[in-house]
Amino acid sequence: MIGQCPTCKTPSSIEPDNQFRPFCSERCQLIDFGEWIEEKYSIPAQDSTGINDSLIDGDSKTKH
Repeated sequence: MIGQCPTCKTPSSIEPDNQFRPFCSERCQLIDFGEWIEEKYSIPAQDSTGINDSLIDGDSKTKH
């Protein structure tokens, strides 16, 4: 199967024998990795803990 390299947009094999898949080459893979390292990409996170941020900041309305 042929896909598109996420970095350079050239056709790229997405078969298991392509060690750099979905990228076309090690160069494109490293460019993408560098973007993540420089925090140019991010994945939105949701706070699933249910902890109220005001309690963490010490802004509690109840006094002990």
